[in-house]
Amino acid sequence: MNRKLLLFVLLPLVLLPIMGIASALTVDPIQNLITVQDTTTTTGTVNYDRIAIAFAAALAIGIPATAAGIAISSAGTAAISALAEKPDTFFKSFLVVALAEALAIYGLIMGILLWLKL
Repeated sequence: MNRKLLLFVLLPLVLLPIMGIASALTVDPIQNLITVQDTTTTTGTVNYDRIAIAFAAALAIGIPATAAGIAISSAGTAAISALAEKPDTFFKSFLVVALAEALAIYGLIMGILLWLKL
């Protein structure tokens, strides 16, 4: 129970603000924040699209990586147990673990594609 609490509640509460701050700092919204119309009046416009894409890129990497870690931990223990009993099941167990890791790779590709939109 404590492990699931750490994975699903505490870890996202700690990591999401850090990822949000990092993405907001790299977006550099200061250039788009203030538009000077004349010498006396300034108008503030925030470019929310770039900030939303940065948050989406952070989530596109973070959520699949967490899901892949959970899938690999359960599939990996089952694969090691199956290998201990029958060594000829190596390919099947390796295939299941590799498919679980593909989740993180797909999330990384989506995060990179979103980041290139900035």
